[in-house]
Amino acid sequence: MRQFALATLVSAVTAAVYGPIALLWWRRARVRSRTLRLVAAVEPEPYYMAELRQEATGAAAAELLLSGYVRIDDEGAAFLTGRGRDPARAPAHPLPAALLDAVRRHDPEPVSFGWIDGSDEEYLERRSAYRSEREALLPELPRMPGGRENLLLACAGCAGIALVALFWLLAAALLVTGRPQGVREWAFAGVAALGLAALLSAEKAGRVVRERTDCGDPLGELVRSAPHPACAALDEEQRVLVLRSIGDRDRWRGADTVVHEDADHGDDDGDGDGDDEWLDDKVWWEDAYEYRASDEDGPDAAPGTPPSSG
Repeated sequence: MRQFALATLVSAVTAAVYGPIALLWWRRARVRSRTLRLVAAVEPEPYYMAELRQEATGAAAAELLLSGYVRIDDEGAAFLTGRGRDPARAPAHPLPAALLDAVRRHDPEPVSFGWIDGSDEEYLERRSAYRSEREALLPELPRMPGGRENLLLACAGCAGIALVALFWLLAAALLVTGRPQGVREWAFAGVAALGLAALLSAEKAGRVVRERTDCGDPLGELVRSAPHPACAALDEEQRVLVLRSIGDRDRWRGADTVVHEDADHGDDDGDGDGDDEWLDDKVWWEDAYEYRASDEDGPDAAPGTPPSSG
């Protein structure tokens, strides 16, 4: 009679443990199938895919270079071409158009694409608006059940594992201490033993369910599946120039950034005169930039300018 009660109790506990595992398998399989179906129907724009890879500015710079809007020198500085200076011309896509507008705002001074990508507020706002607009078009992917994020469920699971382990020890002790009598009791004992063996594999079964129903990151795999067409169309020399310009985020480009000079420049005698000379040079540069247009007029001096002493 003990073997019958033990077999019944072990079978009930085994069913109680494997029931949620089977339900979890069914729910996760449905969510996985739905997620893969939704992602398969998505056709993300190449620039949005580049944006998710943090390569949108590089792709836009590649398009501007290939379309003849800009040229890039060996140091990574971008300059407008005649086509780029034409206000009637602009790329059809909003992202390279925003990048071209940023270069135009700095013209005729050179500017690196890396500086624009990190410091040009208007370009960053337009890029953020584009990303938000594209994200609103994506379907909402279902959440996979059975995650580890819920602390309460995790604690309940740990408590359940501890209770099942305690039950297993008690049932195993009862099974080995009682000697079955007759075929029926041996059969009940065998059922109890099988149930206890199944309980030993319950935690492993839960891991297998999660592994086999995990859909991974299908949207990320789609994003990483192919480079942007403009980047793929660059030859090796153009690719090096674009990467050099994108990587140049700190070097001086234009009059709206700071010139980083050596602090000891011109101060060889240690009396501090070198610092004053550097300040004079800085003031001279700002004045030269401000009045560059009048300097380009040649010998015609601005009205009210005192004659130079000879």
